[in-house]
Amino acid sequence: MIARMLEAAVLCRGLVKRYADVTAVDGLDLEIRRGECFGMLGPNGAGKTTTIEILQGLLQPDEGAVTVLGLEWDHHEADLRQRMGSQLQETKLPDKLTVEEVIRLFRSFYRRGNTIDEVLHEVQLEEKRKAWVSKLSGGQRQRLAIACALVSEPELLFLDEPTTGLDPQARRQVWEIISQFRGRGGTALLTTHYMEEAQRLCDRVAVVDRGKIIALGSPRDLISSLRAEHVVEFELECGTTIPDHVYLGLPGVHSVAHDGGKIWLSAAHVRRVIPELMKVLEGKGAVLGELTTHHATLEDVFLSLTGRHLRDG
Repeated sequence: MIARMLEAAVLCRGLVKRYADVTAVDGLDLEIRRGECFGMLGPNGAGKTTTIEILQGLLQPDEGAVTVLGLEWDHHEADLRQRMGSQLQETKLPDKLTVEEVIRLFRSFYRRGNTIDEVLHEVQLEEKRKAWVSKLSGGQRQRLAIACALVSEPELLFLDEPTTGLDPQARRQVWEIISQFRGRGGTALLTTHYMEEAQRLCDRVAVVDRGKIIALGSPRDLISSLRAEHVVEFELECGTTIPDHVYLGLPGVHSVAHDGGKIWLSAAHVRRVIPELMKVLEGKGAVLGELTTHHATLEDVFLSLTGRHLRDG
């Protein structure tokens, strides 16, 4: 057990956090290896932020044990603060400070770290050095928040919903910053509800729902667990209902799920399924309202496990 504590960047067992009658984290076990990017994927309210705040030493768990970089918050808080960086879900920075002044302020909290110029270059904010925080765009503010987390040259970086609300270009800029940190051997833990983000950045992903980890593995392995490369989504007009066993009888269909009024089929070969599906619907007198196909994603993994989409919460 001691060896695993030293090898893991984060190790927690039986983590529980309650708020009145609500159990936000429910017996969660987690191990994050040094040097990996680990993602926690789930809808709003799944317990991701509560978990990450416990791991950051911002909340006390009601039950369970946590070690970070082989240390415990109760005994080594000062040391841990020097060795980790955190970007919170909502980082409030003083509007009337410049970008350079904010980074200089955060740099003063640490014994060692990067220079102001190095951090500005890393987050691509050199041209905004003298700009007030109030004048920054949403994407620039988020990069500044991550700069504050990186200024100490941390071993472990916590990122809580790092790209929520950003446009696609700003999101890709943040992804590049995270990838560069990983390239230097850093360990990152990020929470997200963006499937593409998790698939792009993470070595492993924990799918979290109602305070529990319901699936864990690499994005590729989790998607492979569907045992089908494609997903066919459709809905029927006029409230027509067809038993699931009929869909499962179609060639290459592995599973069926329902999401509101939509039917979701995981299938090996779309070109074989759709013609046979159309024959079944015609034979049942069903009218097709909408039909789409796509490659299987982590969103589909979550739907197959819970019967809900991530975006629905």
